[in-house]
Amino acid sequence: MLKKYVFKDGKKMRYGYTTGSCAAASSKAAALMALKGEIVSEIEIDTPKGWKLNLEIINPEVLDNSSAICYVKKDGGDDPDITNGILIGAKVKITNTPEIIIKGGKGVGIVTKPGLCVPVGSPAINPVPLKMIRNEIKKILPKNKGVEVTIIVPEGEKIARKTFNPKLGILNGISILGTSGIVEPMSDEAFKESLALEFKILKQKGIDKVVLVPGNYGEEKALKSFGIEKKYIIKISNFVGFMLDKCVEFNVKKVLLIGHIGKLVKVSAGIFNTHSKIADARNEIIGANLALLGAPSEVIKEIFDCITTEAAIKVIERYGYQSIYEVLCKKAEERCINYSYGELEVGVIMFSMEKGVLYVGNNAKRILEEFR
Repeated sequence: MLKKYVFKDGKKMRYGYTTGSCAAASSKAAALMALKGEIVSEIEIDTPKGWKLNLEIINPEVLDNSSAICYVKKDGGDDPDITNGILIGAKVKITNTPEIIIKGGKGVGIVTKPGLCVPVGSPAINPVPLKMIRNEIKKILPKNKGVEVTIIVPEGEKIARKTFNPKLGILNGISILGTSGIVEPMSDEAFKESLALEFKILKQKGIDKVVLVPGNYGEEKALKSFGIEKKYIIKISNFVGFMLDKCVEFNVKKVLLIGHIGKLVKVSAGIFNTHSKIADARNEIIGANLALLGAPSEVIKEIFDCITTEAAIKVIERYGYQSIYEVLCKKAEERCINYSYGELEVGVIMFSMEKGVLYVGNNAKRILEEFR
């Protein structure tokens, strides 16, 4: 159990760790057991967040002189989801070929449709967990040895039916996820309260311009692609409207909204809580705007068949309708300004995972200069 806490809305809330961290820990422990022929009861790993985790190893077993298997129990902390408490394991075989091969076993989904950050036909193990698994194994692996890792989730296929995976074309199991390795407790009201506190701090510093990003990827774009100082950046999750209200309340004048097209396309249609359970009309919005640009019905139908906006981008690019990015950014900027009754100057920058920055809105171009 991870014993790190944060106080939100007057409540002491505990952090957890992701399925990706569980996969990395079980892989490292199984590799260590396979190498030494000894049972491991606890293992330490590093996370992208910068925290070290010491995780209990469950059902460790040395299978023979070159392979082992073990599990780690997923702990969602005080923000549990459907994967909380399940076992995520790894079966590891040591090889004489110096390479690390990672496979998906029972309960790990298989990607069957394009548009995700994992290729079709591959196990649904996202890039960050894959990197974590490799990094942890490299720490203990002799130079002349390699490993074959198979990630296992015994209850994965059953649990996956209650997730979005079937809709996304991920079949027969769950996805191994996580960008920071840590699950942050995030009840809506508590999270909003923490966001409001960030504005109070900015006001004390005399800052009247901010960069709002939905999550880690938006923050990375702001820092690395546009060179914006971290002190201006606030991660807002899905609460675009709430944060615009706070901007007005705390006399912020200029707002730069940087996010994935999958989130910001909703804002272009006036949706200010971008959680998929609140509103998931991405394809409909893209399709309607393509129709206004003169796209034929065949193109619109292809858009409607896409399972993600990343897949939709490929359709847009193939038919040469890249001008839609400008349209969507302009509409998102106008929606945000109207939402604030003209109190805010708002610029929007949209990006995709594969293409990078898709478009910098006209307002965004002007506001960017304020941060340089």
